[in-house]
Amino acid sequence: MVSSQMVIYEEEHEQLTHICERLVRDALAKAIFIVDKDGQLVTSTGETTGIDTTGLASLIAGATAATGSLAQMLGEEEFPVHFHEGTNKHLHVSVIGETLILVVIFDERSSLGLVRLRVKRAHDEMQDIIAAVATKAEGGDGEMDLFGEITDDDIDSLFNDAF
Repeated sequence: MVSSQMVIYEEEHEQLTHICERLVRDALAKAIFIVDKDGQLVTSTGETTGIDTTGLASLIAGATAATGSLAQMLGEEEFPVHFHEGTNKHLHVSVIGETLILVVIFDERSSLGLVRLRVKRAHDEMQDIIAAVATKAEGGDGEMDLFGEITDDDIDSLFNDAF
């Protein structure tokens, strides 16, 4: 299982960003965000100027948590996709795996059907990337190995150099 404190490596971050850039184009979206369930922004692309990305990330994580609680009250495991329709802008929010949330902001240039179609493809690709991150991060005992290939000698050397 992937911890909520997931480490995303540079290679996978670039892959996620590339998928988001393609999704902006293909879905005719205004902006795309990937947020973790702790409310941290992972990546964004598109027309993000004027958007408080920190606030958006935090509110999306909170709304997704609240929606998950609603789902459980109704006997569902979760509602992995939700949609918010505004007068001019709309949000399509989908949970990716156990750790990430994909947010698509779109307007009248697109449609919910087109966004849903394009998100489905991107969702599957993002799931594969999350699985690769989890595999890369697992140590021999299945725990997260946040220090990668750092050896005890490296740690001793680091602290010996400090004195």
